[in-house]
Amino acid sequence: MAAQIHVPFLLTRAGAVSALTLAAVGGSVLVPGAASEALAATAHANKALQVASSKKGAPYKYGASGPSRFDCSGLTLYSYKKAGKKLPRTAQQQFNKTRHVSASSRQRGDLVFFHSGSSVYHVGIYAGSGKIWHSPKSGSWVKLEKIWTKRVWYGRVR
Repeated sequence: MAAQIHVPFLLTRAGAVSALTLAAVGGSVLVPGAASEALAATAHANKALQVASSKKGAPYKYGASGPSRFDCSGLTLYSYKKAGKKLPRTAQQQFNKTRHVSASSRQRGDLVFFHSGSSVYHVGIYAGSGKIWHSPKSGSWVKLEKIWTKRVWYGRVR
């Protein structure tokens, strides 16, 4: 079943010129399955973000993946599992499994991977406005916090 998507926000394989021409005259482009796939991804991301925020104050525990204690990747794993998506256990494995997106394309619910060189050492869930939900370290708890470095990559759960 093809979904109807209005062109001003989408350039398709039809090409930029024809898509812009359609947009100028108020047309639309049919893209099979695009709307339903995008809506499903957004719904999963929003649910995962809601789950993570509901765990505010839960204590950090290395190796824990809920429901009452979490390490960083345990929180993301738990949140996405409750949203109907499966993720691997560690931050590096989660990075390897996601579709990588640019900082300018990031969306609420995307995973934020903190890295040193090519190694990922921490993960959180993007909450918008430059903030993440995460379980940072021993002695801390699940919290909303501003992203403190530019050394991050973004990944979208498929």
